Amino acid sequence: MLSVEKLTSAYGRIEVLHGVSLEVRAGEIVTLIGANGAGKTTLLRAISGVQPITAGSILFDGQSIEKLPSHSRVAQGITQVPEGRQLFTPLSVEDNLRLGAWSRRATDIEADIARIYALFPMLDSMRKMSAGALSGGQQQMLAIGRALMAKPRLLLLDEPSMGLAPILVDQILATIRGLKREGLTILLVEQNARAALAIADRAYVLETGRLTAQGTAAEIKVDQRVREAYLGV
Repeated sequence: MLSVEKLTSAYGRIEVLHGVSLEVRAGEIVTLIGANGAGKTTLLRAISGVQPITAGSILFDGQSIEKLPSHSRVAQGITQVPEGRQLFTPLSVEDNLRLGAWSRRATDIEADIARIYALFPMLDSMRKMSAGALSGGQQQMLAIGRALMAKPRLLLLDEPSMGLAPILVDQILATIRGLKREGLTILLVEQNARAALAIADRAYVLETGRLTAQGTAAEIKVDQRVREAYLGV
């Protein structure tokens, strides 16, 4: 579904990604692990079109998209849940969900809102509350729900467990597993490498803008260097 080839990206004169190549197949959860500053968020932002690239290619369903603006990539089926949620905090929960569907012309938006409330029942009772009044876990649920309102085929998730209590992390990870069972393809960036590898099919390790390891999640779990650097073993 997604093929990134020799991707390079920079902030000003500082190159952050150095020829990164990866692929995500339909129906997979692929996780990207690495330390802070490794370039994980930059890579997701480049795929979604909000971070310029200086070289390389991005193919989605075999079509080149690296020159498309971000809103066109959303229309094609790529949606990102950004690090830090980045909700429209003065607006209500329901207004945030409706804005997630801004690019659609479908008539089934009400049914999709009902689906999000079924997925995250806690949000149903808070639909008129401002997004800024929610807890961190509730905001993360809303950020995922807002992204799902765009009807993506590829969901880019950036640090969904950041700042959450362990019980909420488990709930979010269970939701991600459920979305995969429904057929959604997911590229997951997650600081909690152990949790990410527990739900992923395959994994890539990114260090200072370069891929240093890749394989199935099971293979990465037993890679001794990965175990020492990211799993605390």
